[in-house]
Amino acid sequence: MPETTTDPRFVVVANRLPVNRVTDADGGTSWQTAPGGLVTALEPLMREKGGAWIGWIGAPDEVVKPFRHDGYQIVPVELSEAEVEDYYEGFSNGTLWPLYHDAVAFPEYHREWWDAYKQVNKRFAEAAAASAGHGATVWVQDYQLQLVPAMLRELRPDLKIGFFLHIPFPPIELFEQIPWRRQIIEGLLGADLVGFQTPAGAQNFLRLVRKRTDNRVERYRVFVKDSHVCAARAYPISIDVQGFHDLAQSPEVKAESEALLEELGHPKNILLGVDRLDYTKGLRQRIRAVGELFASGQLDPDETVFLQVATPSREDVEQYRVLRDDIDLLVGRINSQVGGVGRPAISYRHAGFPRATMAAMYRIASVMLVTPLRDGMNLVAKEYIACHPGRAGALVLSEFAGAARELKRAYIVNPYDLDGLKETIIEALTDPYAERSKRWRAMQRQVWNHTIDDWANNFLRDLEGEPEPEPEPEPAEPEA
Repeated sequence: MPETTTDPRFVVVANRLPVNRVTDADGGTSWQTAPGGLVTALEPLMREKGGAWIGWIGAPDEVVKPFRHDGYQIVPVELSEAEVEDYYEGFSNGTLWPLYHDAVAFPEYHREWWDAYKQVNKRFAEAAAASAGHGATVWVQDYQLQLVPAMLRELRPDLKIGFFLHIPFPPIELFEQIPWRRQIIEGLLGADLVGFQTPAGAQNFLRLVRKRTDNRVERYRVFVKDSHVCAARAYPISIDVQGFHDLAQSPEVKAESEALLEELGHPKNILLGVDRLDYTKGLRQRIRAVGELFASGQLDPDETVFLQVATPSREDVEQYRVLRDDIDLLVGRINSQVGGVGRPAISYRHAGFPRATMAAMYRIASVMLVTPLRDGMNLVAKEYIACHPGRAGALVLSEFAGAARELKRAYIVNPYDLDGLKETIIEALTDPYAERSKRWRAMQRQVWNHTIDDWANNFLRDLEGEPEPEPEPEPAEPEA
């Protein structure tokens, strides 16, 4: 187990560390803070409380000693190449990821993957037990580490243990496919507080606990026998709203957005999609719907461009290679059939871009298309609202994204319904300014009033103290 020179009062345990290794021109290496809302929210707490972050560096079969970074401790956990294949690519992303996303791809169940998952979770739990100070708060993150809470409680019963699931938690009918379902439930019950993106996720978990364990459940609390009370509640995650807004208002991003407009030929309308290239994101359905709108003439390629960014993801996995090839062929076929003067109807970018470039894209998008088949939250929707400078942007949002529960004035759509998706895109483009503006202002209020800092503070308040009473059900959104 790793040794540290500090006595951290706040420990984060995540699959990946919050730093990236960079190599300078002379061949020297250093560590830089990785971009991302979670790091942005938790770093101040780490520095304030004397924290440690436990995670994998992203390279197999490499040992890196613990080190200090920006006022807190970095504790690397080693993974072998075989463990990366079985624990990470296998059980985490070949079993849990598709199953938790409504089984939109077929989840596989292999005993060797499960064995690796247990082994790696134990290593993370041991690292946390060795690193945390007496009575410290430990916050475990996401689906790769669902066994850690119970393992850690057994090693260190003095700790306050929280867990947050960043992806959806499935209904009983799907979850019960897992041969090791009881072990995962018991792993999560090791926490004092388990957080989900939506109330539905928390309720799915509590139903499973009632059905598959002998523990008493009262409302959102589970009384784990001879041990502790585990609460399960929703904590919808958000973004660094002010940070994104300021970035989008910077001269550099404004200049980049103007250059991008020039590159696209200054179209009247820009539809924008920003996703990881993943089968859960609904890319096939979205591109088909937009292609049909161009083919039917409802969208004029001389006036409208669809800019779709698909960040490469898990390119060594067969399902993702097939998806990449399918999207390439689909975009190519549409662009060969319809196209504006001197530009394609669909500008497809299969590449990753820095945050500033994404902010430039958000600035110029007339309509943002966020249409996953299932998503825990989807922060792209909130990033667009924080970055877009106008007063009447439009967001077409899948009802199966967690964000739909908060952004109720978006143009909500079922991504499986291609005709409905087409109608909604046209509605978002053609609605009167007053209607779009009313919707936009409501979404802006929601995003600005619920930031990533609020999310982290609310979770840690409930973990470290007495949770506030369960909120009353929200009233239905009035019709416009």
